[in-house]
Amino acid sequence: MTIVSLESSSSRRVGCQPLWPQQKADLVANIVSLASGRAVQLLSGLGILVAGAIVLADVREFNHFVEGRVMAPPIVLIVTGLIIFLIASLGCFGAIKESPTLLLTYAVLLAIIFIIELAVGIAASVFKKDLEGMLKNSLQESIKRSNSEDTIAWDNVQRKLMCCGVDTPADWRALSLNKTLPASCCQPQFIDAAVGHCTESPALGKDKYYQEGCVGKLKERIDKNAVILIGVGIGIAFIQILGIVLACYLASVIRHTRQSN
Repeated sequence: MTIVSLESSSSRRVGCQPLWPQQKADLVANIVSLASGRAVQLLSGLGILVAGAIVLADVREFNHFVEGRVMAPPIVLIVTGLIIFLIASLGCFGAIKESPTLLLTYAVLLAIIFIIELAVGIAASVFKKDLEGMLKNSLQESIKRSNSEDTIAWDNVQRKLMCCGVDTPADWRALSLNKTLPASCCQPQFIDAAVGHCTESPALGKDKYYQEGCVGKLKERIDKNAVILIGVGIGIAFIQILGIVLACYLASVIRHTRQSN
């Protein structure tokens, strides 16, 4: 009886032998795959953070004329990049520890971030329709006020973007208190160093003053940044979806392997 029992026990062990190495190999392969994906996500999180910071710095230069809604998307991108960077670390730890709980937690957190990003994207697309009208109103009001802050902001935007007025230089004569064009409307090569203004030029001299309005230039600048944000957002969304699928799959494989053994 003892011999039969030993043989039976040995036979059972031999019968189990081919199953465990294959499962272990599959599990290791899946862990390596997920860990590689998390490394990509760590880098993507860092990339989002950098992209958001660059766009924010560019937009902030003209924040005197834009509402907080314009500043929100790059700020959200920076925060998202930081969170993804931290969550990817959780995913790597969960994969190495072969913890289904950590992996599923990681997947849920990624899904929440994805939903938030989607909501911000929809809000930004709706806001974009009103962008030009908002910018035009803000620029017109600042010309009417013409206080020291407005003057500094206008000088900055007109010199940097090489524009003058809201739609045309005539806006300064129509809306400003002193009815004159600021020196920042003058093209640099025509500025008289002695007086700091255009030399011997009529009020709206087309030969020496910038003729393009600033509303179009500002909108163009913001639209360019929006393209960057959208491109980065789409790329990261794809990586997030892939991460959610892989994390759930690996959690399922780990549980199945443990139950089989």
